[in-house]
Amino acid sequence: MRTAYSVQTVRAAERALMDRLPEGALMQRAAAGLAAACADVLRRRGRVYGARVVLLVGSGDNGGDALYAGARLARRGAGVRAVLTSPGRAHEGGLAALLAAGGRVAESATSAWGGHIDLVVDGITGIGGRGGLRPDAAALVRAFEATGAAFVAVDLPSGVEAGSGEVLGEAVRADATVTFGTYKPGLLVDPAAGLAGALHLVDIGLGPELPDVPDLEALQYADVAALLPVPASESDKYRRGVVGVVAGSARYPGAAVLAVSGALRGGAGAVRYVGPGADAVIARHPETLVHEGPPSKAGRVQAWVVGPGLGDGAEAVEAVRDVLETDVPVLVDADGLRLLDAAAVRARTAPTVLTPHAGEAAALLGVPRGEVEAGRLAAVRELAARHRATVLLKGSTTLVATDTAHTPVRVNATGTSWLATAGSGDVLSGLTGSLLAAGLAPRDAASVGAYLHGLAARHAADGAPVAAQDVAEAIPAAWRDVRA
Repeated sequence: MRTAYSVQTVRAAERALMDRLPEGALMQRAAAGLAAACADVLRRRGRVYGARVVLLVGSGDNGGDALYAGARLARRGAGVRAVLTSPGRAHEGGLAALLAAGGRVAESATSAWGGHIDLVVDGITGIGGRGGLRPDAAALVRAFEATGAAFVAVDLPSGVEAGSGEVLGEAVRADATVTFGTYKPGLLVDPAAGLAGALHLVDIGLGPELPDVPDLEALQYADVAALLPVPASESDKYRRGVVGVVAGSARYPGAAVLAVSGALRGGAGAVRYVGPGADAVIARHPETLVHEGPPSKAGRVQAWVVGPGLGDGAEAVEAVRDVLETDVPVLVDADGLRLLDAAAVRARTAPTVLTPHAGEAAALLGVPRGEVEAGRLAAVRELAARHRATVLLKGSTTLVATDTAHTPVRVNATGTSWLATAGSGDVLSGLTGSLLAAGLAPRDAASVGAYLHGLAARHAADGAPVAAQDVAEAIPAAWRDVRA
């Protein structure tokens, strides 16, 4: 599992570790890892010896890391030039080490190298940087981006917000980011995560100084495999979980089919469907149990999914109300999010999972969509707190938050841009609902659902356009991947 900690926590841990180490030892550990990662990039582009490297050096410790790493590369035969964004304030020891190893200081971008450059090391700002790159630094970065050189960021791309993943101005777009001790939230949460490139974590001994509970966590294959509900030999359909699906309308009958598809392939023992799309559902999935409604009269279920394609008529409003009054876990998506009563959600004693995309989240929060997209981490936490619910905020990096104090937000990065297709969210709702019915805790069901959904899309797409039903049909392949 990947874990990330806030800026304040990382700084406190670094201070505690530095108090136990000789002066400068922590920076040397970081520089050694950074230099090794840079050498790997250079080897993939041709060679280390004779390569041309530019260091963009700020006044903080990240600049020092870059200088010491540059010295190591210079000793291996690379030509290294440092461009100081704050002349006179660069790390003295790092600058001396670079010069002693044969590196040089360039007065400007144009004097760093003439012609071809292999690698640019971004050490302009660190985890304390705020508000995007300053104009001079931004111009410097643009000049080197135009050379086609690979960019490696030190700890995180300069210009991004380390603690939130926001990008409040111009920022470096890195091909790779070498981070130290632990991941920072901005490396896992978009939009900043989209600028980080490939992530390399360097162990500098920070682990014992970090709290047991991180701020963010990202599940990996083994974590998801441990959570997957696998039927035992004595299981029947009720032990496996029966999920109820309230979805679809005369205008959107396909939403019912897609939500049921996701639920059936998500491992549910049975699916009960309630709504006007029964004929379409049975035609595609004859094993589905159908009922005219209301949901409370449909029969036994262990969880409900309500909302996809439901519309906004009186029957839809009543269906959402009816489902929220039940005493089993409920997932609310799509039209259900527009129709729900926030007070009714807060009053529930059984768990509730809300699955908005950015536009729906903005409507629930009463803010512009752009505000949610720019500050996804703050938005998902606020939604969970307001509704006393588990919230799965869909997007390029899906986030899962609860209203429970000291519970890490989960980040899912298995998604693909091919998931931006009509009906994809309906499949996710059914899939996650089936996991709820199987007995997974809401946070786990949402996290595993998002993970499998992303893997299924990758299977279905394989680099080509994909439809929502294709994603649903690929869920078993994603399941096999995880269990393998």
